[in-house]
Amino acid sequence: MAIQKISTEDLLSLAGKFPVLDVRSPSEYSHAHIPGAHSLPLFNDEERKIIGTAYKQQSREKAIKLGLDFFGVKMRPMVEEAEKIIKGFSYKADDNPQPTTRNPQPPTRNCVIVHCWRGGMRSGAVAWLLNFYGFEVYLLEGGYKAFRNWVLPQFHLDYNFNIIGGYTGSAKTVLLKEMQGRGHAIIDLEGLAKHKGSAFGALGLPEQPSQEMFENLLAIELNKNSRNFFWVEDESQRIGSLNIPNAFWNSMRNKPVYFLAIPFDERLEYIIAEYGSLPKEGLINAIIRIQKRLGPAETKAAIGFLVEDNTRECFRILLHYYDKNYLKSLHNRENLATLLNKIDCKGVDIISNTEKLLSCVTVNS
Repeated sequence: MAIQKISTEDLLSLAGKFPVLDVRSPSEYSHAHIPGAHSLPLFNDEERKIIGTAYKQQSREKAIKLGLDFFGVKMRPMVEEAEKIIKGFSYKADDNPQPTTRNPQPPTRNCVIVHCWRGGMRSGAVAWLLNFYGFEVYLLEGGYKAFRNWVLPQFHLDYNFNIIGGYTGSAKTVLLKEMQGRGHAIIDLEGLAKHKGSAFGALGLPEQPSQEMFENLLAIELNKNSRNFFWVEDESQRIGSLNIPNAFWNSMRNKPVYFLAIPFDERLEYIIAEYGSLPKEGLINAIIRIQKRLGPAETKAAIGFLVEDNTRECFRILLHYYDKNYLKSLHNRENLATLLNKIDCKGVDIISNTEKLLSCVTVNS
């Protein structure tokens, strides 16, 4: 079967069913890639640099010859790696592959999707090799660049969703997961960002993705839920080192907010249980990062309490700080009176608070 070119829309329909092979260099892939894609680099970073320099300073022909030198010794290893990827790929039992817009025949289980940066020589070379070996190869037209051109407009679309609000320590993320467990569609922004949202949000979590990768992940989730009603957690625009794209952030600021009103001391207990056992050094460094906004006196007091093992009083200071910030952010919305739905909760009881939230939604619908 000849190599078939597919659009980004075709890719999205096939990406969960067949392996996507990203043949860009390791650093390109590491910076950002199509979610779920496997790295199968044609050239490593140094080889790519050498070829690029030859192309600019000598000629296209010289660059191609250098590329062939690097490519020749990699042909067999690349085929074998592709075989491993296909063998290890988790196919869903209910998959029913559909034809693409350009191919009337649905793909087989021997299918791979290949792309590079712009759908040029790198992906073309690897697609040729895998097709020659016997794989059914789909080539993403326009490459990763075309995917990014699809990503950015997703944040400007009009989505149907509500916001779960509440002060720090309200267990909004846990409640969001409970909603998901009950069959409600959600988008977990903090999960995508690998950060819990506060200065302490990175503690115990892996490194955050790049801004570009975060956007890729979010665009895919939005696309999955484009025809659904879904829930997200109220967030600052900045989550750790990442920013929620402006267009989607502005949309969030105009959606109904279901605010979990939980007493301060109940939330304090929850925060102590969640963060109290973390290493002191990490907590102190997090406090230092917000010292300009926290103020010198409160910073000194919070660190002092922490050094004395008085976690409760340290976290009490910090929780007052975050409550003040959240209240300011909450009221920095136009038409807040029409958006805000307050839900009185006795404590951080996920089951009970979820029931109250769903009851409130039912009454307002």
